[in-house]
Amino acid sequence: MTSHLSSAATAANPRRRTVVLAAAATAALAPLTALGAPAAHAAEGIPAFLHGVASGDPLPDGVLLWTRVTPTAEAVPGSGLGPAVQVGWEVAADRNFAGVVASGTVTASAATDHTVKVDVRGLRPQTPYWYRFTAGGAVSPVGRTRTTPGHDVTTSGVRFGVVSCANWESGYFSAYRHLAARTDLDAVLHLGDYIYEYQTGGYPEAKYTVRAHEPKHEIVSLADYRVRHGTYKTDADLQALHQAHPVVAIWDDHEFADDTWSGGADNHTPGTEGAWAARAAAAKQAYFEWMPVRASIAGTVYRRLRFGTLADLHLLDLRSFRSQQVKVGSGSVDDPERTLTGRAQLDWLKAGLAGSTATWKLVGTSVMISPVAFASLPAHLAGPLGKLLGLPGGGIAVNVDQWDGYTDDRKELLGHLRDRGVKNTVFLTGDIHMAWANEVPVNMATYPGSGTAATEFVVTSVTSDNLDDILHVPADTASLVAESAVKAANWHVKWLDMDAHGYGVLDVTAERSQMDYYVVSDKRRQDASAAWSRSYRTLNGTQQVERSYQPAN
Repeated sequence: MTSHLSSAATAANPRRRTVVLAAAATAALAPLTALGAPAAHAAEGIPAFLHGVASGDPLPDGVLLWTRVTPTAEAVPGSGLGPAVQVGWEVAADRNFAGVVASGTVTASAATDHTVKVDVRGLRPQTPYWYRFTAGGAVSPVGRTRTTPGHDVTTSGVRFGVVSCANWESGYFSAYRHLAARTDLDAVLHLGDYIYEYQTGGYPEAKYTVRAHEPKHEIVSLADYRVRHGTYKTDADLQALHQAHPVVAIWDDHEFADDTWSGGADNHTPGTEGAWAARAAAAKQAYFEWMPVRASIAGTVYRRLRFGTLADLHLLDLRSFRSQQVKVGSGSVDDPERTLTGRAQLDWLKAGLAGSTATWKLVGTSVMISPVAFASLPAHLAGPLGKLLGLPGGGIAVNVDQWDGYTDDRKELLGHLRDRGVKNTVFLTGDIHMAWANEVPVNMATYPGSGTAATEFVVTSVTSDNLDDILHVPADTASLVAESAVKAANWHVKWLDMDAHGYGVLDVTAERSQMDYYVVSDKRRQDASAAWSRSYRTLNGTQQVERSYQPAN
């Protein structure tokens, strides 16, 4: 895998950022490049692995492996063309494959867009493994993965990379490259918006587009979604991320269409774009074909993974079952008949949290659970911030696409945590292209007296536009005014950064869960450097957020 080495960081505001030296980033990438070179485009009739390899959903005794083979030149993603081909796979305890511990063959065909998924079992817990695929003499890049600790095993720590919102047209995926270079991660958690559905130039505007989507039109059909997934997986930095670490992913709306709900989406027009059910089914099929994710209950992504006795990771699907977002004058965010999670999923989550024996209960949620009230903002900021947060017009000061738009579900869940005495619940969130560190009040109206039910760490986007991007102004300008206004009206928001792009690293020990926030120097540069920005943590038993003045070791 060819990797772009970091250059020296561009000038950064010292209030926020400590530069990661380019030499350190270069050294960290060396082990990754040794894993295997990319497959070259093969002559017609010779299979090739052009979309990398991936692993996901690790277990104590297994992991899901993925690749996509191109059997012939015409068998491009979404084409429906190309013959079926036998694909071999191997898992080894060493990078040289001297000790192969599992192997087999599987058929790749046009029926699954020539993607391959193998659910390997019989592996040892908490162990690194290497894997590769073969087809017709072609050998894939070598991937590295890792199993989780045994469910009843005490482990000293677990560490996740955390990302969301990677819009191809908005920039380059250098955040993925920097996570790929790390050798200390147990897995990478992707909280949604792995792809975007818009036509080229739709978001952002064409004059701000860094690179063009394929297909050029908005994706609607199964072939369209397959092409878009295939395009994303040609990105060298995305391939590097998957090659280096197992990925645990959930979807949000843009894997389907903007502001998806169970019966439609804001960015779907039934008259011209067909039936929503057909589009949603196509999006889900392509997602499960192209992602190293095990389909869960009712073909969705809500599921649970365990990391020894230290942490349970509860992963949510907040698009498949939700009621339509409230429109101005058409309903209430407090209506108990409306739901974000659906009854079955909420009951599953409540039971899992209350019954967990793990020290930490981590919840992967694609949209923010913390309530947010928006105080008066200058007119030049109110509109752009509303656009970013999905706020409706008419001055309604809630984000109706998040848990704020479905308060009955949130009230039930937080009340359950309080009444059952569930401690150490940490929500991990993406979606809104900003970084936050929040306490989650039991009752915002009486906070802090009412206490907190949980804490929440929100990561910013990999590339998708933030406030200053929308306004096309320099970083740390308009965002500082908006940040101050939001924090003044929301005491439970302990930190907020509206203008960075990057990723998080969540480090969990028995004593605390800490999120280290990293930013990239320029999303429009392939060689962007990375810098540590801030760290916040929750100490065991506190349900509170405090600042940490250095990243986890």
